[in-house]
Amino acid sequence: MLEQRYFRDDIKLAADLLKKRGYTLDTARINKLESTRKSIQVETQDLQSQRNKKSKLIGQEKSKGNNATELLAEVSSLGQALKEKETQLSDILNQLRTLSLNVPNIPHDSVPAGKDENDNQEIKKWGQPKKYSFDVLDHVDIGAQLGMLDFEVAAKIAGSRFSHMSGQLARLHRVLTQFMLDTHTSEHGYKEVYVPYIVNEKSLEGTGQLPKFEQDLFKLNTEQEYYLIPTAEVPVTNLVRDTILNGHEVPLKFTAHTPCFRSEAGSYGKDTRGMIRQHQFEKVELVQIVEPGKSYDALEELTGHAETILQKLELPYRVVSLCTGDLGFSAAKTYDLEAWLPAQKTYREISSCSNFESFQARRLQARWRPTEKGKPELVHTVNGSGLAVGRALVAIMENYQQESGAVAIPTILQPYMGGQKLIEPEV
Repeated sequence: MLEQRYFRDDIKLAADLLKKRGYTLDTARINKLESTRKSIQVETQDLQSQRNKKSKLIGQEKSKGNNATELLAEVSSLGQALKEKETQLSDILNQLRTLSLNVPNIPHDSVPAGKDENDNQEIKKWGQPKKYSFDVLDHVDIGAQLGMLDFEVAAKIAGSRFSHMSGQLARLHRVLTQFMLDTHTSEHGYKEVYVPYIVNEKSLEGTGQLPKFEQDLFKLNTEQEYYLIPTAEVPVTNLVRDTILNGHEVPLKFTAHTPCFRSEAGSYGKDTRGMIRQHQFEKVELVQIVEPGKSYDALEELTGHAETILQKLELPYRVVSLCTGDLGFSAAKTYDLEAWLPAQKTYREISSCSNFESFQARRLQARWRPTEKGKPELVHTVNGSGLAVGRALVAIMENYQQESGAVAIPTILQPYMGGQKLIEPEV
């Protein structure tokens, strides 16, 4: 959520800044609502003043022994009028809040200008894609050849965009999660947390998924307004909702492993083959709660932590700065990490690391007090995947495939696999 000053004092500036990301701010509606709000507030204050004066006169008249019936009727009438104005004001404020909840964040000055993903800016590459002496397969065919990845049985159980893994492939998937958590907790200083996989509306509103992206969520058919989490970002960031942190408590660094559930409503027909875009997948999430002046340093640090996983796995990747037109709703700046997939002969997103500045914190009312007696200020929130587990598995299967049909296990993961070096096809 943007600062109120943008709607009350700098509406043209807000419109110009949001235009960079292809968003048209309804300035006419906002100006009309703001004008009505100001008018009603003035009328409300005037009615309050009149009622207070009349109420004092009632006491004075009664103390003199005079009849105050007429004054009492006037105060009652003023009270009714005041109540009507307060109701009107509440309605206007609700309209402004609903409107503001649907307005995206303002891009940081360093975000490259552009309309879509084709205008994203490559920052760097790491590692060299391997050359193969045989025709490479994609992860779907590799999994079928191993006899350990089955989409048909998953479709029978649940439907399309689900997967079933078994044997050593399922173990490798689990091992990847453990490896990521171990790295982020022991080397990068994150505190591991276990959080609910089901959240309420307020939690999703706080991080920006509601009300804008309800169609992308799985809503539970229960009396409570419950949703399956689309990412651990939601419950983990909400750990600081309605909280005032002391200066020494910041920064906070959390990591969590959770399943994630997305309806993929806006991606019909896209990446329908395999595990790239599924309704259910797993991620290891990184979240930092930081003081405002340090959030861009935190973004660089967090992105580097996600990169470390790819480097340890020896997977070629590149870092891309998303352009204004491709930026996520809540983000002020985002880096995507894209792993090389030999079968597609391209880089595909495996992590997205973003600085939301105070956008989420304002919705969450997440604050910190710089000094003991200082005024509370909004924190900045930063997060990213460290990494998406399923996509990391896909990258390993394709980059480490062998002509025999086996998949080599990255050296860093071999101790987690009991010293095993290959996953070979089941007989």
